[in-house]
Amino acid sequence: MPVHRHRVELDHPVEEVFAWHTRPGAFERLSPPWEDVRVREREGGIRAGGRVVLGLRKGPAELTWEVEHTAYEENRLFVDEQRSGPFQKWRHEHRFESLPGGRSALEDVVEWEPPLGSLGETFGGGYIQRNLERLFVFRGVRLADDLARHRRYGEPGPLTVAITGATGFIGTHLTHLLTSGGHRVIRVTRGEAGPDAVRWDPAGGEMDPAGLEGVDAVVHLAGEPIVGVRWTAAKKRAILRSREVGTLTLARALAAMDRPPSVLVSASGVDYYGERGDELLGESAGAGSGFLADVCEKWESATLPARSRGIRTVHLRTGIVLSPAGGVLGTLLLPFQLGVGGRLGSGRQYMSWIDLDDHLGLILHALRVPEVRGPLNATAPNPVPNAAFTDVLGRVLGRPTVLPVPALAIRTLLGEMGEELLLQGQRVSPELALRSGFTFLRPHLEDALRFQLGREEVSPAAGPDRLPPSSPGAM
Repeated sequence: MPVHRHRVELDHPVEEVFAWHTRPGAFERLSPPWEDVRVREREGGIRAGGRVVLGLRKGPAELTWEVEHTAYEENRLFVDEQRSGPFQKWRHEHRFESLPGGRSALEDVVEWEPPLGSLGETFGGGYIQRNLERLFVFRGVRLADDLARHRRYGEPGPLTVAITGATGFIGTHLTHLLTSGGHRVIRVTRGEAGPDAVRWDPAGGEMDPAGLEGVDAVVHLAGEPIVGVRWTAAKKRAILRSREVGTLTLARALAAMDRPPSVLVSASGVDYYGERGDELLGESAGAGSGFLADVCEKWESATLPARSRGIRTVHLRTGIVLSPAGGVLGTLLLPFQLGVGGRLGSGRQYMSWIDLDDHLGLILHALRVPEVRGPLNATAPNPVPNAAFTDVLGRVLGRPTVLPVPALAIRTLLGEMGEELLLQGQRVSPELALRSGFTFLRPHLEDALRFQLGREEVSPAAGPDRLPPSSPGAM
């Protein structure tokens, strides 16, 4: 029976590393973003008897994978085994070891048997081994990164954070980062209120401030999607209203609280700057022109009631967030994988991007660092023109990028949305992030794409600690 081993040493005590694995969100943080994995059911945690049912989507099909935790020794071990799913057999031991100097090691030992027995191993064994290597390299890097971020921003203790848009692309990942770090998340939702959910009606301008009492911080991410359909007059009104009225509703509720949160991080976008060619844009640059620039300016202005109440307010001017799990990269991935991707229009328009983990880390930075207030450019330090982005993505995927998409076709098919989102760009610099001490994990585009797509280049001499997973590996 094949056995896969992966060991990583961490600059954290074993108790801290083990505790991280016991918290909500830990499994999701360790799931590779290039795989579509969803938790359908969960009972009990990682102690013996705990159970997880996963949905693994492969193209139009979705596989079901059920695993049960069968052994647990605090700070030493936990084990999960397949009860039903894609393998003939799967047993995953997570072994924890204390090392001198307050360090620790985590060793993953996976015993697996493919479907169809020896025939499956002969024809699919190499593929499975390579994908396990991808998986566990990714998991080791993200675990080390998350532990370091939580140590850096751990004081003065766990936060209670309310999040609007908590079920969206960024909100979901932010929730998992926070809960796996020991923080509590309160979802601000249009659904029913509950112990960890507060109801609001952003369209109707209604929210009860009492539901947010005791919250330390608020992250406001909710808003009408701006991509996917042409911008009709009605769609543009919905985009603007959702941001302006929704933000104003939240800001007024926070201002009315007896004990308001200390900080509000409110989403905005680099579209604030409008089309500016190759001008380098720091936070002090003024607003540009265009529909999205106008939306962003009104979006940020709507936080005035919170600012007037003395709440430290951060306007997170976000660029393109890189993850195959969603956003622009998730949309671009299929045509590039098929070899039909190429530059958009002239390719000279700048793309200000940021690795997903750096984006989440920057939100945590904004929550914790008092000198961060006002506009905060949530972009990596190295924006690139669209043509360069195209070339790098093609190289990482090993695919040609020789089929440009003419500007006329984009304007004809997508209208104003295509013009502003695809043919215009901003060359943005994260001046406040750097000045306030934020450290980017992946400031260079190719490094970010390789990590997020599981395409890191690893030399054979690097050893098992640096092996980069299509099985996500149950926790």
